[in-house]
Amino acid sequence: MPAAAAERGRRPGLGYAMVLTGAIMFGFNGAVSKVVLAAGFSSLRLTQVRSTGAFLVLLVALLVVRPSLLRVRRRELAFLALFGAVGLASVQLFYFLSIHRLPLGIALLIEYTAPLLVALWARFVYHETVRPRLWVALGLALFGLSLVVQVWTGISLDGIGLGFAFITTVSFAAYILMAEHEIGRRDPVSLACYGFGFASLLFAVITPWWTFPTSFVGERISLLGNLSGEHLPVWGMLLWVIVPGAVLPFLLVIGSLRHISATRAAIAAMVEPVAASLVGWAWLGESLDPSQLVGGAVVIAAIVIAETAR
Repeated sequence: MPAAAAERGRRPGLGYAMVLTGAIMFGFNGAVSKVVLAAGFSSLRLTQVRSTGAFLVLLVALLVVRPSLLRVRRRELAFLALFGAVGLASVQLFYFLSIHRLPLGIALLIEYTAPLLVALWARFVYHETVRPRLWVALGLALFGLSLVVQVWTGISLDGIGLGFAFITTVSFAAYILMAEHEIGRRDPVSLACYGFGFASLLFAVITPWWTFPTSFVGERISLLGNLSGEHLPVWGMLLWVIVPGAVLPFLLVIGSLRHISATRAAIAAMVEPVAASLVGWAWLGESLDPSQLVGGAVVIAAIVIAETAR
């Protein structure tokens, strides 16, 4: 009976809207992050600031609004620590490391083979029924992404960067599956809060806060590309990376798992590379040709097909 009630409470349309909004925010954040990294901020330090800032924002919000949600049972701690280290810390860190060594589009294409891993896990580990139409949607989405990033251009790929990108893929799949596993027992806000909290602890050990380049935060940096004449303080860019770039999209993606499965959420999240390409074209002056526009349309069609496979 509880399972049936939970099924009746699902709103797939809302779930897809949440994932798509979160993915677009992630795509925009990619451009913001590239500007900060180009100014000299390291990938490790940017990930630390993003995780710790998100944890503090969520913690304060919960303490003010609903402190009861912070209650945690002892047997949950190991899972939450793993979710923070693998699901949140790794996916962020290795993504930033991969885009330092690979073109952004190629790194995102590799990362977004994660929905295939999620679908395989659902089929062979959870023994769920994965309908043929869903496999078609996955294939179409990957084809569309290959058009977006133009894999035929003969880009020379860095081996270490490829390794980082594949670790990001596995971490992203783990993040989606672990969030889906826990979302039935814990609300999205406290789950994200504890995840970012444990990720922050990990980064505090790796790179202590007393080594933080505080003088750099007050500097004003160019926004590059078509906005190169505009300058903003580093602290303002970091604030964007924390709130619209981490807190809000992670909450949207995790919360969507109350309404749609991990497989469908992962497929819908494939709109991120499309959004990143559009932002890169409009802001950073990166090229965008007709084949990339067709690729974006194919990805959106794949998401629609995935929804009709319910």
